[in-house]
Parts: sequence; structure tokens; C-alpha cells
Amino acid sequence: MGTVVQFVGKRRVEVTETGEEPLPPAALRVRTMYSGISAGTELTAYRGTNPYLNRAWDERRRLFVPGDASAPYPVAGWGYSEVGVVTEVSADVAGQPGIPVVDDVVWGIWGHRSEAVVPAAKLAGHAIPVGLDPLAATFVRVGAVALNAVLAAESHLGEVVTVFGQGVIGLLATRLLTLSGARVIACDSIASRLATAAAFGAAATVDVRETSAAEVARSLTGGRGADVAVELSGTHLALHEAIRSVAVGGRVVAAGFYQGDAIGLRLGEEFHHNRVELVCSQIGGPPPRLAGRWDQERMNTTFLGLATDGAIDPVRLVSHRVQVPEGVAAAYQLLDERPADALQVVLDYTEAE
Repeated sequence: MGTVVQFVGKRRVEVTETGEEPLPPAALRVRTMYSGISAGTELTAYRGTNPYLNRAWDERRRLFVPGDASAPYPVAGWGYSEVGVVTEVSADVAGQPGIPVVDDVVWGIWGHRSEAVVPAAKLAGHAIPVGLDPLAATFVRVGAVALNAVLAAESHLGEVVTVFGQGVIGLLATRLLTLSGARVIACDSIASRLATAAAFGAAATVDVRETSAAEVARSLTGGRGADVAVELSGTHLALHEAIRSVAVGGRVVAAGFYQGDAIGLRLGEEFHHNRVELVCSQIGGPPPRLAGRWDQERMNTTFLGLATDGAIDPVRLVSHRVQVPEGVAAAYQLLDERPADALQVVLDYTEAE
């Protein structure tokens, strides 16, 4: 028997048993080692604020439309940061180039499940490099989210970038921007995260509870303002301050997953008067200008390569490793109620083996 994490109502999470799924052609069976919880997207489902729970997404027209919200739960198997061991390979794909073999440790997306059957094509080339801590590979997808925002920023060597939100993705973006030659001003309300941002290379940090990031950006640039801002907290107030922080004609990358109405976002002020460029970054695709050269797989493997080479150390962001099933409900409650006490929470399936 296996297990799967599911939300059965607002702020109600359970770990339920599942039967063993037959292995179809062109597939792999993977036993999960670790699965990272997304403190952004997943918590929107946990809290009941995700638009998919009360609206319908019309894929053809690319619109949210009124939908049936009478029974949005249960929501099973969310999660997109998994690492596991291959235990079985379909005979029809065994030995093909790039297809993992039994006992390979692989990364991918199969949700918070103790075991998963995954199409072989989705895990082709996904064996983690020898010597890399498997925990590092749980960051591949969130690392790609951060990298996508950095690509959208189009910052140049020596430019100043304000990064709002120093959670996991914000800290990874801070490190990636620093590696790209930017001077990063890291902004958050949690002192421990600002300290980590400094260790990741931020040139300056701003506690937004005490200081205006826009004022700091101007004080460090002779009054001009930052060249670019990247907003990753997912709050409209932070997006407004990101707009305030950039220079005339500056660019703001909105990469957070914003919920509800945009209270506090006043577009008639600095956005209008400074002719600020506002662009969206979302992991569904790279910036349109780069679509001929970049795709999701390249972003994934680029981040993994940086971790393998030691240019970025995502494992230091793991604040909690909790056992499945006993620690799961408390893990989500921690992220929901005491976010300052946690950073990356990882579900650990290895004790159950």
C-alpha cells in the first residue's frame, strides 16, 4: 500500500492509503524519498483561496469563468518537487537512451505520494548527478520558477535589482541574480531570511517593517532607483512597493501568485508617472522573447547544474524534514500560521521504507 497527501477541506489535510497501480507500457515506478512543500501555490489550495477551487479555467480561451464550486475538495496529490528511487521500468522502454534504470535516483513532478507511476518520457534524463545530495534535487522546480523570473528581469551586469520576498524562491532568485552580476537589494519582513539573503550575495537588505525599499533603492543609486524589481512575495502591497522602487522606465517582474483583490496596488501613482514596465513571470513558459532558446526543461536542468557545481546551495534552505504520515498536518499548519518559523519544509518518506 502507498500513501497520498490530500486536502479534504479548508485547512484540513489527510494522508490516505492508495492501492498499487499497475505499471503500463512506457512508464516507470518510483518510490519517493523526499517531497518539498510549496509555501506559495500549495497553501492557496490548503487555505481555499486558489482560483481553481471556485472558478473554471477555460483552456481554449485562456480565461477563468464561473464554475461549480459546490465540491472543490478533496484535492489530492499536489506538490511539484519530488525525488525518488526507480523501482521498476516497463520492458518496452528499458535500456533506451536517457531512460533511468532501476535504483537510479530521479527528480520530477508526481505530487506528495509515497509511490508513483510516471511516464518514462517525463523522467528521461532526470537521474540526479552522482554525488549530489538528493535533497538538493527537490529544489529543481522551485529553482526553475526563480530562474524564470530572473530571465524575465533581463537585468544586466552592474544593474541594481530589488527582490521582494525572501522565501525559498526569493532567496534562490537573489542568488541567481547575484551570479548574473546584479547588485541585489533583498526585501522582506523576517530577519532570518534577510540574513540568508546576505549570505546568498545580496548587496543590501531591507526590513520592510521599518524602512521603505523604494527609499533605500534611491539612496543607493544616487536618487535614480533600481533598474529592475522582482516581486516574489505574492502580496499586492509588495508589488506596489516594487513599482515605487524602480527608476523611470524601470521594469517590474510580477512573479508572485497573487490572491484576491489588489488592495494597496495604486496604479495611478509611480506606475503611471514613471512609465514603469510591468511584466508577468509564470512557470508555464519562459519569457516570450526567449521561447526559441529556453523552455521548462532547460530551466530545470540549468538550476540543477548550478547546484551540482556548487554555485548555489539550496539544501541550506531546508528548515524542517518531517516524517510521512505523522508530521504532515503539522507541517502545513506551521507554514500557514507561523511562516517566520519555517523556510523549506520537506516531507521525508525514507523512514517508512
